[in-house]
Amino acid sequence: MKRLATYLRTHGFETFSRSYPSRRHSISYLAGEVADWISEHAGDRPVHAVTHSMGGVIVRHLHDPRIRWGRIVMLAPPNRGSQLAAGLMRNPVFRWYYGPAGAELANGGQWPVPPAPFGVIAGTRSLAFSNVTSWTVGRRFSPLTRNDGTVAVEETKLDGMTDFAEVDATHTWIMNDVGVQGLVVSYLRDGAFPIVTS
Repeated sequence: MKRLATYLRTHGFETFSRSYPSRRHSISYLAGEVADWISEHAGDRPVHAVTHSMGGVIVRHLHDPRIRWGRIVMLAPPNRGSQLAAGLMRNPVFRWYYGPAGAELANGGQWPVPPAPFGVIAGTRSLAFSNVTSWTVGRRFSPLTRNDGTVAVEETKLDGMTDFAEVDATHTWIMNDVGVQGLVVSYLRDGAFPIVTS
């Protein structure tokens, strides 16, 4: 997320970024750790979030009264769960590599709604050399399923989103797309993605 953070700083946003041990713990446990970190670093200041992939699921679990939420932008989130995870969750290699949180991505039906207004950006480039998933397990998508090589476009959508955009980007590096970066800034400032006219 470093490139996106740099772009946000040039547009007046103070940024914080934190990794988390996604391969070792459950989603709810990770959400608790992230909430503690946000509370410690942000104090009573308002907070926006820009998430990638499972980070969108984590932020949905951050209904913590210590956090003053502003807006949320989710990049390629498996908001409805992941059919790839569902198809692979019994595979011991998948479970070893992705851990308990990865297995939980198989079913998103019980996850809470996000704690603040949110927009979603989905990628549509289903095959890219830089996204290993797209040319391995990503081939499990049917030819008619629009996807970013890891998450189907329909899996990113969630009732209550205030805006939605699709971009020609692959899952792994969607945050480095210049168009995506512009969409993120627009949403954080205005609560909507700009209308593109041809």
